[in-house]
Amino acid sequence: MGAILTIIFFTTFWAAVARVGPRLMSKAPQQDLVRCCFLLAAVCCWLFWFCCYLAQLNPLIGPKLKQDTVKMIARSWDNPIVG
Repeated sequence: MGAILTIIFFTTFWAAVARVGPRLMSKAPQQDLVRCCFLLAAVCCWLFWFCCYLAQLNPLIGPKLKQDTVKMIARSWDNPIVG
């Protein structure tokens, strides 16, 4: 449940940056460029955050432990290795 709330919170935050950011700028000839920059920055920041967050939720590469270390951890946790 916490992962879903975190994703919703940050998605809402970056959507607010994309919506409110251009409105803070004054009327100028390059208003479309500023709006595009705010939108692109918000999308890129959200995408970077999202990829990093998902990579931490399900890591592809785990720690590489020696067999002796695994046996020691199993003994200390009273969880015999069946094999």
